[in-house]
Amino acid sequence: MCNDYIIADNMDVGYEKKPLIRQIEFHVKRGEIVTLIGPNGAGKSTILKTIICQLKLMGGSVWLDGQQLEHMTEKQLAKRMSMLMTERIHPELMTCEDVVAAGRYPYTGRMGILTAEDKEKIKEALEMVHVLDIASKEFTRVSDGQKQRILLARTICQEPQAIVLDEPTSFLDIRHKLEILSILKDMVQKKNIAVLMSLHELDLAQKVSDYIVCVGNGKIERCGTPEEIFCSDYISKLYGITKGSYQAELGCLELEPVKGTPKVFVVGGNGKGISTYRKLQRQGIPFAAGILHENDIDYPIAKALASEVISEVPFETIQDKTFQQAIDILKKCDRMICCIDAFGSMNKRNQDLLAYGKKLSLNPNYS
Repeated sequence: MCNDYIIADNMDVGYEKKPLIRQIEFHVKRGEIVTLIGPNGAGKSTILKTIICQLKLMGGSVWLDGQQLEHMTEKQLAKRMSMLMTERIHPELMTCEDVVAAGRYPYTGRMGILTAEDKEKIKEALEMVHVLDIASKEFTRVSDGQKQRILLARTICQEPQAIVLDEPTSFLDIRHKLEILSILKDMVQKKNIAVLMSLHELDLAQKVSDYIVCVGNGKIERCGTPEEIFCSDYISKLYGITKGSYQAELGCLELEPVKGTPKVFVVGGNGKGISTYRKLQRQGIPFAAGILHENDIDYPIAKALASEVISEVPFETIQDKTFQQAIDILKKCDRMICCIDAFGSMNKRNQDLLAYGKKLSLNPNYS
């Protein structure tokens, strides 16, 4: 327990005296990132707002650094924990540097006078999130992505031992999403900070988190490492996915396959068939994919998008019965596409499949 910095102990949360989720239990250790995932409206933000005291705790307790939150003063809390929530702030006539400087309020006293040390901390925070060049600009006149980074700099400037973030990658493009999460990961490792956040981007949550808390159906459904949580069946159940699928192996979402008898036979493998599968799906063309080994990177995407997949068990040469299954489907197709230009000993029969396609006058073209 000595390394547990944030502890939710049998916590009940909700609004207007109506509990939304009961008996919440999890902990966040220093030096790790714990991420809440779950569908919209499940209660992730409610949990975070209760932990940072924006909402009143309805039952149980929250501990921070070995102390119950209800026994801590605002200043004591501010020196230990900072937060970045989704609500947009609109400070009038404040520069970006002024907004970051607000993170020093637990240390400046009533007059709010910044010392040389405070100013150095502000500069370091601006540099850490790569916004020193816009420090003098008015906060309301910078982009949403820049605002998000400025607000993160404010939380860093506060020198907390724990950071709580609600959708920190909102409003950010791909580059800045990765930058923000890289900064958090770096802080966790170098400064031994505890991070609790919510994320909608499952692929990012899977990659950056040390521990996952799943919120759904009015409760904490499951907790565990990313390896324990991110399986296709469970994520589909948690989010109630009925259209399309979630592919845990690659951390991606795929649309529904086009239904119907395959019109195109695609020979792929080693990741080279994926773009063709998605292109045919976009065009509304039902297709077959094969022959793929079940440990091939193409396989989960083919399973999600193809009308039929002809597969072989991992690390085995393609068997005669599998080859014949592919031939039977190929005979019903109008077209053949080959996405690979080299064949190894394990998938040598795919080369025979191409030759058979030529005999059928399908004239395989290369994608």
